[in-house]
Amino acid sequence: MKDAKLVRKSNPDHQSIVSLSKEVAIGGQEIVIIGGPCAVESLTQMETVARELKSAPIQALRGGVYKPRTSPYAFQGAGLEGLEILASVSKRYDLPVVTEVMAISQIEEISAYADMLQVGSRNMQNFDLLKALGQAGKPILLKRGLAATIEEFVMAAEYVMSHGNPNVVLCERGIRSFDNYTRNVLDLGAVVALKQLTHLPVIVDPSHAAGRRELIADLSRAAIACGADGLIVESHPEPDQSVSDAQQALSIEAMTQLVRSIKPVAEAVGRKTYGVQCPQFAIA
Repeated sequence: MKDAKLVRKSNPDHQSIVSLSKEVAIGGQEIVIIGGPCAVESLTQMETVARELKSAPIQALRGGVYKPRTSPYAFQGAGLEGLEILASVSKRYDLPVVTEVMAISQIEEISAYADMLQVGSRNMQNFDLLKALGQAGKPILLKRGLAATIEEFVMAAEYVMSHGNPNVVLCERGIRSFDNYTRNVLDLGAVVALKQLTHLPVIVDPSHAAGRRELIADLSRAAIACGADGLIVESHPEPDQSVSDAQQALSIEAMTQLVRSIKPVAEAVGRKTYGVQCPQFAIA
């Protein structure tokens, strides 16, 4: 990892902060929660999510418009129409938007609508894409590959930064294992290691790690307890009707409860939450 010249911490207090908007930044004292569906399906869907979760509160909105799917016959995303929906909802509810970019050819289009570009697990070592994102001028959310070592993950971030973009946020989203009870294994040890090795913000995606909605809240709280700077969680107005990853999507009510349950955990480890007003919420 000696070649990670830009990603490595220079001293124990070296911590980068990545801004998504004038009000929201990842890596500071406050925990950032990004919520929304796996895929943008309609304006009504995204309006409902943004309206209901704005008051939870979440600080940014997620929604895929270009979807990397295992099957070529599965829903591939709403494309440009989805981007227009995200931009409209973002403006109306003052929520920065995070969405995935799969190819160099999509960067310019997505950058015109989104506040942060996500590199999915399958593209973590797509080096040409990482180089291009180094020149994109937008913050990058880099997800760990499903079988990537910590060193490989760190060096993927180094690719982006070495090509001119210092605004990278790392995301632990689970790694593949022999056990199929959960979709992946959430590696919280990696979260601790990345916070020690790098100055970059680190967030956790418990939805893709667990693959089961009943596990997400506890994994989320554990992530904050071990030092994560935030969460990116799937939430849908009608989870069972989601066109993608229905089994891991939280309802709006469950997502709201999750957000509020983070507050005492964050405070216990010396962090804060954005405007959560429910200090008496009981952790189940």
